[in-house]
Amino acid sequence: MTETETDSDRAGSGQLSGHPDPGSAMVDLRRVGANPDFWYPLALSGSVRGRRVIATAFAGERIALYRGETGAVYALEDRCAHRQVPLSLGVVEGETLRCCYHAWAYRGDGRISQIPYLSKGDGRPPRGVRGYPAREAYGLVFVFPGDPDKAAVTALPELPAFGSPKYKTMTFSRTVRCHYSFMHENLLDMNHQFLHRGVVGRLHPELLEYRTGPRSVEARYLFTHAGGKRNRGAGLLAGEGIGGGDSADVMTIRTDYPYQTLDLVPENAERPAFRLWAAYVPEDAEQRTCHAYGLLMIEKPRIPGALHLARPLIRRFAERVFAEDRTAVEAEQRAWEEQGEDRNHEVFPLILDVREVLRANGVPLRSQAATCGTAPADGPAPGLDHHAAGPGAPAGPESPAAPPGG
Repeated sequence: MTETETDSDRAGSGQLSGHPDPGSAMVDLRRVGANPDFWYPLALSGSVRGRRVIATAFAGERIALYRGETGAVYALEDRCAHRQVPLSLGVVEGETLRCCYHAWAYRGDGRISQIPYLSKGDGRPPRGVRGYPAREAYGLVFVFPGDPDKAAVTALPELPAFGSPKYKTMTFSRTVRCHYSFMHENLLDMNHQFLHRGVVGRLHPELLEYRTGPRSVEARYLFTHAGGKRNRGAGLLAGEGIGGGDSADVMTIRTDYPYQTLDLVPENAERPAFRLWAAYVPEDAEQRTCHAYGLLMIEKPRIPGALHLARPLIRRFAERVFAEDRTAVEAEQRAWEEQGEDRNHEVFPLILDVREVLRANGVPLRSQAATCGTAPADGPAPGLDHHAAGPGAPAGPESPAAPPGG
C-alpha cells in the first residue's frame, strides 16, 4: 500500500460500522469539487511540442501550456491581462509567450516582460497573469492548480512500473461527460461485469477484502471466468498468452485521492500482468465533464516482440471496455441533471466508503453566480473556493487507447 493504515482505518468484506445511513441527509457528492492542491495531468507531453501553445482547463479555469526553446513547459492563465484574449492563441519566443493581439509578452511565471509600444516611464499594469507550477513525468504534463506554496511539498504519484524494463506502457486520454466521482465508483465497483459480458464473457468477481483510510479505499477481488466468449485481447492483457486460458486472477483496486490504481495478478504469477494508473481531471466549473488520463503498464512476455504483436488486440479490447463504461457513467450524469439531485440507492459498503473519502478530501463547488465574475490575476480559480474551506469541509448548496477494468 502507498499509505500506512492507522488504528482508525477499517477493513473487512461486509457492512462496516459507522456508515452513515444511505437515506440520511448528507452533502451531494456530485456537488463536491476536486481538491486543487494536487498535481493533475493536463496534457500528454507529446501534444505540447516545441514552441507550441495548447489550451487546457481545470474546473473551469482556462490554462495555456507552452514549451519554451529550452524544452521547459510552462502553464499560464489563459487570458491576456490587457484585453482578455486567450494566450493559447499566442506565439512562443524563447521562454516567453506573446499575445497574438497587441504582442504583450509574458514570462513563464506570468509576469509581463514587454509591452512593445510603451516607452520608459509609461504606466504599466502592476501584475500579469497567474502562473502555475508545471512538471513533466511519465509522458504527461502535470500542473498544480491550487495553492502554489504547496506545490513544492506535494509529491507526484509514484509509478515504479513505468520505468521498469519488465513493463511496456500504453497511454490513454479521453473526455467523459460526467462528474469525476462516477469514474472512481465505476472502477472500484467490479460488480458491474454484466455490462462487459460481450467482451469478457461471464466473470464472477468475489470481494476478498477492503481497507478504508482517511484518503484511500483499497479493494481486492478474486475473478473467475464462468463461461461465455472472452475477447482475445482480454486474455493477452491478463498474461495468458496467445493460447488463452481460464486462470483465477486477483485484482487490487485503490483510490488514493485523487488518483486510482488497478493491479491484476494472474494465478501463480509473481507480479502483476498489468498495472493501471488513472486520474480524472474536471474541465468545467460545475465539474460535469472530466478528462481521464492514464497509464496502462503491461508486463512484457518472455517471447521478444510478442507484446508488439498483441498490442492492437489489447488496444481494441481496452477501447471497447472503456466505451461501455463511458456509456454507463454518462447515463448516470444525465440522470443526476434531470433529477436535480443524487437519487442513487447504493447498497455496496465499499462504494459508500469511497464516496466518503471523495467528500472528505474534496472542496465545495461555488455557486453558478459566483463563477460569472472574473477572478484576480493571482487569485483562486473560478468555480472552486480554494481557501475558504479545505479537505473535509461540507459543500455548499479522441485519443490513444482507453483502460480496461471498467
